[in-house]
Amino acid sequence: MTHRTPARSGRRLGCVTASTEQLLASILECVPQPVWVCDEAGRILYANPAAVRAVGYDDLAQLRGKSSHHTMHYKRVDGKPSPADECTMLAPRATGAPTQSDRDWLVRRDGSMFPVAWWSAPLELEHGRGVVTAFTDMTEYRIAELASREHETARIRAEESRAAQRRIVEETVAIRRRTARDLHDGVQQRLVALLIHLQLLKDALPEALAGLADEAVAEAVAAVEDIRAAAAGIHPMILTSRGLCAALHALAARSPLPVSVRCSTPSRLAESVEANVYFFVSEALANAIKHAAATRVAIQLGVRDGTLFVEVTDDGVGGAAVCGTGTGLVGLADRVTTLDGRFRLESPVGGGTVVAAEIPL
Repeated sequence: MTHRTPARSGRRLGCVTASTEQLLASILECVPQPVWVCDEAGRILYANPAAVRAVGYDDLAQLRGKSSHHTMHYKRVDGKPSPADECTMLAPRATGAPTQSDRDWLVRRDGSMFPVAWWSAPLELEHGRGVVTAFTDMTEYRIAELASREHETARIRAEESRAAQRRIVEETVAIRRRTARDLHDGVQQRLVALLIHLQLLKDALPEALAGLADEAVAEAVAAVEDIRAAAAGIHPMILTSRGLCAALHALAARSPLPVSVRCSTPSRLAESVEANVYFFVSEALANAIKHAAATRVAIQLGVRDGTLFVEVTDDGVGGAAVCGTGTGLVGLADRVTTLDGRFRLESPVGGGTVVAAEIPL
């Protein structure tokens, strides 16, 4: 029978003998990463305090001599058993090659599981090849990873939502423009033609029917004005032909309140931006007329550092709030946020109201 003679300390590179075990233990006592050593049968020879605590034990004596696989690696995260002969953590005993995993689970003393990343390497012991395993508890990392993934998902969804809102805005602007053009070029032109024919007919009618003809002409004139007003409310032609500043000056000229306009843009802006800013100012002006008891309004608009700044200020009673109770301020805020802008409202009681927006171009 061949008798195995224990190797002396330091005589074999990578071989842990009884005389070096104490040195190994004293070193690993100070290591914050959980580490354990198993013998050629997969039984735990040593576990440092960090490893003992990580798997829910009080002392190394509670682990020494136990199968590492059957103690803390015997089931998968789905609850199904993990066969011992498939344990990759102990594979270096047979293969002599290191193994590792970034996504695995260990079982605590109470049966609960926690995610780990581990690294195992072969270790020559006095009575055969064992394995040394170091692992890291990945619980906090997984929580952070999940939070990051959820944050990224929320960010993507928000961007998709904003993109969808912008597409809706652009499509709405295009529809409004086409509708206004159809009213102007179609219905309004037909009414104007009708008005001309009525005028000609009036001249040919006897005096007894002249009164009826005058009424018909007046109705036709009123219908033309109504069509013009409707088309302007849907999408003012001046906005399409001459741009935002010209449209705001025309809006101010039609206001029953004195309105000053300071507007400057280096060039024509995107159609969706011009339309939304126009109706933003229009609705803010309507709020000032209807709700603020204002005597004058000031409109300021300009571009600085790639951002459009617009502000509508009145000297009314103040006290406005974004609460959806009929002031229309919720709609104003929505117009701005749809364009990735920032909405601002300042309305102290008795101090007038400032409705402002900053929109990136």
